[in-house]
Amino acid sequence: MNKRVLKTKHFNRWMKKTELTDKALCDAVDEMQQGLIDADLGGNLYKKRVGIANRGKRGGVRTLLATNLGNRWFFLFGFEKNEKANITLDEKDSLLLLTKELLQLSEELLNARIALQKYEEICI
Repeated sequence: MNKRVLKTKHFNRWMKKTELTDKALCDAVDEMQQGLIDADLGGNLYKKRVGIANRGKRGGVRTLLATNLGNRWFFLFGFEKNEKANITLDEKDSLLLLTKELLQLSEELLNARIALQKYEEICI
């Protein structure tokens, strides 16, 4: 089964305020598939540092993904390191609920939500 990499509407809005690119996100997923994961937050929620042009990973952004580490990858939340150190417990709880919902979606429902522009598929 092919891997599907998507970003939520919320993540996409945030991303447009940064220099982050879809290619950088796709590269991050490729790294994660090779085992280069920055943090496993439990419940299929992962943290991955992503570099931004001329700033590298240290000066880049932090992204949170829902993934089964196989065929489904959803970019849910992002922040710049200089904006905040980490997510709050409430944010984590909300993201864990969303992660569970997203990873249980049928292909038909996922495709319908993409058609409604709730999610954008990248890395195609």
